[in-house]
Amino acid sequence: MDQRYDAIILGGGAAGLMCAIEAGRRSRRVLVLERAERIGKKILISGGGRCNFTNLHTGPENFISANPHFAKSALARYTPADFVSLVEKHNIPCHEKKLGQLFCDRSAHDITKMLEQECRAAGVEIRTSATVQEVHKPDAFVVRTDANIFHAPCLVVATGGLSIPKIGATSFGYDLARQFGLKIREPRPALVPLVFSESDSKRWCDLAGVSTEVTASVPGSKQSFREKMLFTHRGISGPAILQISSYWNGEEPIRVDIVPDRHLVSELRTRGLRDGSSWKSLLREFQPRRMADRWVELHPLSGSSDSDLADAELELHEWKILPDGTEGFGKAEVTAGGVDTDELSAKTMESRKVPGLFLIGEVVDVTGQLGGFNFQWAWASGFCAGQVL
Repeated sequence: MDQRYDAIILGGGAAGLMCAIEAGRRSRRVLVLERAERIGKKILISGGGRCNFTNLHTGPENFISANPHFAKSALARYTPADFVSLVEKHNIPCHEKKLGQLFCDRSAHDITKMLEQECRAAGVEIRTSATVQEVHKPDAFVVRTDANIFHAPCLVVATGGLSIPKIGATSFGYDLARQFGLKIREPRPALVPLVFSESDSKRWCDLAGVSTEVTASVPGSKQSFREKMLFTHRGISGPAILQISSYWNGEEPIRVDIVPDRHLVSELRTRGLRDGSSWKSLLREFQPRRMADRWVELHPLSGSSDSDLADAELELHEWKILPDGTEGFGKAEVTAGGVDTDELSAKTMESRKVPGLFLIGEVVDVTGQLGGFNFQWAWASGFCAGQVL
């Protein structure tokens, strides 16, 4: 049976639902088609089930894109304060964990329930377990599922990226963009654990579970992140590594400072010490014991002269790691790359080539850092599209 709407939104995640709410509030007849059995599955697993739904310090500098200016308009038009107001309207208790990261006190279910209620209030129709089989545009857009055929002058692609396929991520959004002639920047895993080479695995992977504060950076990038690094059974993870993974080109080593802001040689001199056992004891003060012992085992002092100690400290500040790769889309929190922003209006998210076609959220080549930024991009890009449907 053919059914007609003002707008059809493909994807019932953060971006799609925000877009639906805004369009519905403007009295548009909106249909959301979600292929999973429920909306917001990625919302529900985010932030350890507490949903890091925004970051108070969001700015364009927190995003990666081939066009670093593209996100500015949307982020300015819908801010973290706007989303916080919505959360407060629904009396959802939340807290700032660190660095501007806002989490639900109770559960991510509070956010999906809020979005569902807002959709209902705006008259939005949501259909779950709806697999889209075909989309074409003879005049208006025609979307065929296994059960129905839908028509609308506007189509919004909010189908997400390739990260976490176990909850339903597919290449559908990219395939659809290509069908309509839009360019795609090669998708790749971002905010993802890194895998050691075989030789580094033998040296370090038995320390799985050991965590320490580091500063991680990559050559050619101004970005560096001082947070925790975690050894895993395959390599390294933790916030510092997830952050820097988004900037890693897959070819050059990552630089890890495992004693940031420490001046160990000066400390030894102050204590009137300079032998190997004193060096190990000092490292144990700033590193987990197992890691300090392993470091000294793999990087023994070559001597006790000032230059020997200076060289040993430099190694600690500039540990170069060349990963064998990443843990892939299965463990990536988001997808970098996607629909080229040159194809879209920065103000509305509408395709420059295909009138009425909008692309929002993770499917677009805008990728946030860790800490609520990707949700803020979803809310902002969804809001902007919803304002003009």
